[in-house]
Amino acid sequence: MRNKSLLIAVGLTAVLGILVFVAGWMFGSHRGPAEAGGPATADSVAAPPVDAPPPGGQIDAIRRGVPIDQEGAPPPMARVENADIKRVRAYPMQPPTIPHAIDGYQVDKNSNRCMLCHARANAATFQAPPVSVTHYMDRDDQFLATISPRRYFCNQCHVVQTDAKPLVANNFQDIDSVIATTPAAPVAPAKQGSE
Repeated sequence: MRNKSLLIAVGLTAVLGILVFVAGWMFGSHRGPAEAGGPATADSVAAPPVDAPPPGGQIDAIRRGVPIDQEGAPPPMARVENADIKRVRAYPMQPPTIPHAIDGYQVDKNSNRCMLCHARANAATFQAPPVSVTHYMDRDDQFLATISPRRYFCNQCHVVQTDAKPLVANNFQDIDSVIATTPAAPVAPAKQGSE
């Protein structure tokens, strides 16, 4: 009886191995020469320029027209805006963007360079906005003496401001812009009644 279970397990493992091999053979045959181990050609690594329109009028902003089975050239890195000018938030509770460079800032379990300036105790000295009171709350909305572990790693929510162009077109308007452009409803004149 024990050998019968062992034989069934070995048989199922062999069938599964054959299925994986066949699937890899069928789907792996569509790779390009560079991926298949052959010599790379110029066509397989060249990518259209960043500003080139996608072929066929399709929206393909992220891959920029490079076929899915080829590696495209990465776009140039965006320049960090280091002017200390804060951007307006687009919606309530949006994490503010960082208006200065943070290259070399250490943020790990032992140290958080951001808190040197943005801690409530140091904000006035460094003329930096203090972190929100929400950063001192735990998941049960209880206030802590120090930054909550949930809010300790700043780059989970906050990003540096750059001159990067949007990957896709966007016509987002904040609520103040929508209200300002909405025509006011006409007010009906009050009726004079016969009393």
